[in-house]
Amino acid sequence: MARSSVLLAAVLFGTTGTAQALGPAGLSPVTVGAARVVLGGGVLGLLAFAGSHTAARMSPALVLCAGAAVAIYQLTFFEAVHRAGVAVGAVVAIGSGPIAAGVLERGFGDSWPGARWLAATALAIAGIVALSIGGTGHAAASTTGILLALASGTAYATYTVIAKRLLYAGAGPVRVMGAAFGVGSLFLLPVLLFGETQWLHTTRGVELAVYLAAGPTVLAYLLFARGLRRLTASETTTIVLAEPVTASILGVAVLHQPLGTMAIAGVVLVVAGIGVLALPGSPQRANA
Repeated sequence: MARSSVLLAAVLFGTTGTAQALGPAGLSPVTVGAARVVLGGGVLGLLAFAGSHTAARMSPALVLCAGAAVAIYQLTFFEAVHRAGVAVGAVVAIGSGPIAAGVLERGFGDSWPGARWLAATALAIAGIVALSIGGTGHAAASTTGILLALASGTAYATYTVIAKRLLYAGAGPVRVMGAAFGVGSLFLLPVLLFGETQWLHTTRGVELAVYLAAGPTVLAYLLFARGLRRLTASETTTIVLAEPVTASILGVAVLHQPLGTMAIAGVVLVVAGIGVLALPGSPQRANA
């Protein structure tokens, strides 16, 4: 159930780029990300506050760092998608996550992830490289877009590792998500208040903001935390590599972006990598 929860969350995450592409003309990627976190984070914060009376105390420093990582991830991800394209932006951002998470876990004193994670991640990363090479309609993705996507992936991994530490310390999934996204929403509120928000003055823009807040934020991150509670951060970020697969499939089905043979092979490799984690055998120790 833990892996299934993370996988479903990844599918929801994978819809964000396409949702942005279907939004009103002239929207600002920066304020799209801000709106997602301010609205979704506000809901998660209220849920956490409502159930916090008997909860264990969380480290304020870790919560602050998690909130900052959430804010950085959102800003850089949507700008990366804007500059590099839906599929490429998602592929690079999420593809860099497992490696960053493995390094960060080691930095916190945890052991290196096991051989099965290594095999699964190698397959999945080979898949996302094939997706990038295989033609997604953005062959000339900008260097700035790629760098922003890498920054996004690192911030995402940072948030995941910190969230795992908070869960391991005894905090519940709703409280961890609510605290991190609540702080993230405070960081991004000025961006939303003073940024370009003309797109929010349209029905299409409001629909986009509500969807991003409800689906890929509130629901997805509650599922994500439920799975993370029983999995390692590195394994979780590997399963989330299903996000660029979802983005690529939606890019073809909804946005009519071409997907060549190499890209199709990439999808297969990512699915195979995630499948390796689901094979029976001795599971990774999740520290929880």
